Amino acid sequence: MNTLRKNLVIALAAAGLLGASIGAQAQTAAPAEGRPALTAEQRLAKKAEWQAKAGERRAKMEQQRAERQAKLRDALKLNAQQQPAWDAFVASQAPHKKGERAARPDRAAWASLSAPQRMEQHIAMQKERTARMEARLGALNSFYAQLTPEQRKTFDDQAKHRKGPRHHGQHGKRAHA
Repeated sequence: MNTLRKNLVIALAAAGLLGASIGAQAQTAAPAEGRPALTAEQRLAKKAEWQAKAGERRAKMEQQRAERQAKLRDALKLNAQQQPAWDAFVASQAPHKKGERAARPDRAAWASLSAPQRMEQHIAMQKERTARMEARLGALNSFYAQLTPEQRKTFDDQAKHRKGPRHHGQHGKRAHA
């Protein structure tokens, strides 16, 4: 009786595994419902379209950045002595141009790294980001030191109204304490 029970449990487990593997094969073999599989040419066309739109998005973001900076400059009512510090501050805030950033590692090369090596790479990239932020802070401090108390209040008020991360869009509202 005990042997019969073991055989039944083994048979049920095998049937369950077989059913699960057939279901997984059916899911991966068929394209998602409502979305036909794309051919290589269609994928390339879609990528080219996305890249063209990316250029438009970058241009629009640059225009919006220039408008925000002009609005801030006008609100601060800078004098001639403050202008060089403003120019340095604005230049430090400019995003990287294409090719200025360190290239992302190749996916195959990244996959071949061990977990400690990947962590070391993450730390190295974070140190680069921190160095860029420190350079921006230096320009901000130099500019801020040139401002009058009224201008500082205006600058601080304008800076408070900026929301969320700017380079990847707003990922949700953050609670401020």
